[in-house]
Amino acid sequence: MTDVADKEGKAHTYRRYEEGADIDDWDLQEKIFKGDTSHKCPTYIHKTPPCQGSCPSGHEIRGWLAIARGMDKPPVEGMAWQEYAFNRMAEANPFPATMGRVCPAPCEDGCNRNELDDTVGINSVEQYVGDYANENNLKLPEAGKDTGKSVAIIGAGPGGLSAAYYLRRMGHAVTIFDSHSELGGMMRYGIPNYRTPREMLDSEINRIVDLGVTIKTNTTVGKDVSMEEIDKFDAIVWAIGAQKGRGLPTEGWEGTENCLSGVDFLDAFNEGWVVGTAKKVVVVGGGDTSVDVASVARRLGHITKVAEKDMADAKMLGYAAHDVAGNLRREGVDTVLTSLFPIEQMTAAEHEREDAKREGIDIKGGVMPVKVVKNDKGLAIALRVVDCVVDNKGIPTAVEGAKEYDIECDMVVSAIGQYGDMEDLEEGLDNGRGFINVDGFYHVKDKPKHFAIGDIVRPHLLTTAIGHASIAAESINDFLDNGKIDMRKRPKVDVHHFSLLNELHRRELDPVDVEDMKEEKLGTGDADWAVHNYEDRSTSKIIAHDELFLGHFQFEDRNKRDHVLVGADDVMGNFEERIKALPEERVQAEGERCMSCGMCFECDNCVIYCPQDAVFKVKKDKHAVGRYVDTDYGKCIGCHICADVCPTGYIEMGLGE
Repeated sequence: MTDVADKEGKAHTYRRYEEGADIDDWDLQEKIFKGDTSHKCPTYIHKTPPCQGSCPSGHEIRGWLAIARGMDKPPVEGMAWQEYAFNRMAEANPFPATMGRVCPAPCEDGCNRNELDDTVGINSVEQYVGDYANENNLKLPEAGKDTGKSVAIIGAGPGGLSAAYYLRRMGHAVTIFDSHSELGGMMRYGIPNYRTPREMLDSEINRIVDLGVTIKTNTTVGKDVSMEEIDKFDAIVWAIGAQKGRGLPTEGWEGTENCLSGVDFLDAFNEGWVVGTAKKVVVVGGGDTSVDVASVARRLGHITKVAEKDMADAKMLGYAAHDVAGNLRREGVDTVLTSLFPIEQMTAAEHEREDAKREGIDIKGGVMPVKVVKNDKGLAIALRVVDCVVDNKGIPTAVEGAKEYDIECDMVVSAIGQYGDMEDLEEGLDNGRGFINVDGFYHVKDKPKHFAIGDIVRPHLLTTAIGHASIAAESINDFLDNGKIDMRKRPKVDVHHFSLLNELHRRELDPVDVEDMKEEKLGTGDADWAVHNYEDRSTSKIIAHDELFLGHFQFEDRNKRDHVLVGADDVMGNFEERIKALPEERVQAEGERCMSCGMCFECDNCVIYCPQDAVFKVKKDKHAVGRYVDTDYGKCIGCHICADVCPTGYIEMGLGE
């Protein structure tokens, strides 16, 4: 047993048992002699890995990492592994290039490799494969056979577009209505272009449109198209997002011209209405949106001179986008970002916070807005704040004895939350708080053919909206099919699971139908009608790190993407993409770092260490993912060694007591 220290000096002990544990049968020879008293033999148990269990869209991450590492070969001769991986990704998420860049990667937080050295770079593999798909013009699976049913989707963000994708695959006609001139929702209008490059975004969106989706842009439901027209569709999906930002609940905010929400700021910037901003900006928030606002303000700079002929009557935050760059003189912007919580507890991703500080943004944690201070013209000139603490209910209170102080500014931006704009929509949708209530299948309560997904249900991640869309599409499909499927209960672990039967089918290894066996003897050892000594617990169980044999794995440095670091002096006007994709060989190396939790990754340990030669590799022409080894129960003595040395926790002892 060897301890290896990482760069920070932390020791990793590769052991299954804790120091001092009382293990009577530690001697392997003695263990073998006692083995047959257990009456148990190895069974192969599929469980969901924690990366997938942590992913809001339910990506089958372990599956496409196995493709990257070369273990799972493409089933079609001549197919590139990248295309095979893209096809697997697209089952759960049609936006891998986008999500590989902007998703905060809860999957990586859940990765069991964190117990060993560092998480697998899941996002970096996703970005690489997504970019490959764009560069090689890969397509999504074709639309299904026409069902004669039609679905209206209101909103063309990640949720609405994903719902269109899933529903077209099911064969339903889909029409998307969106109030903007272009598709993408928050991916386009809520995130700056240096995080979601527009050419990349267009490629991923166009794949979905090419499936035969009808698009109605510049169309606001309730104004440009009536609710009566929308009600003619067989089903309706509300994916309108949370497009209205919450103002500060402080004195002086309401009606002040130079106070606005983060949603409005980013929407105006991404629409091209803004090329400059104020000299001093205070952003109140703490999440990713507040960091985006502050970072955009620093990049835009403050316009100090503009030719009179280029002035526009309709201005928002600065000057209109048709201003001639050569006639503008810019200065840097002083940007302060405040958060109720201490900096280390802000909800924005750590790397985003660090980037913001490097770019010259002054982050103040643990402060609470008290008042917007105005001049005699009614414009904000400062934000008055006080040091605060937040209780376990999320309620802030001023620190006892703390003095209020002013942060000077020319603009205050509130990024403290969002809600939906449901003006002119059908009565009964709004739950009174600016959101839509749904059940566990995203069915709007008391509205038979209405469904809702994404931020209008609960503001969260882009990938969360994609996950909503997948489940809602199944619910809609069932609704349009008159409820033929039992949809009363979703799985406890509700993700896009690996299916051994699908894998066998892909390899043309399908079990024989029992009806075809007729009067042949139906045994369990060698018959072709069953998948032997295998159990799928993935819908109910996520495998923990203590079920793995970590002693198999060596310390390996993570292959990290290059990150363009922009300093405070260089940030103005810098809209270069910050995250650079890994090259192929380093992507494959990250695939090899995956521990394949809950699924065989063909290490041969069980075959090598079995003292009875009871565990054996299946023949090559019968091999598939999850069907790499089998057991001769006539030889097995139940010694448990195969289970002990299985790195992935795929083997458990069963079929006995």
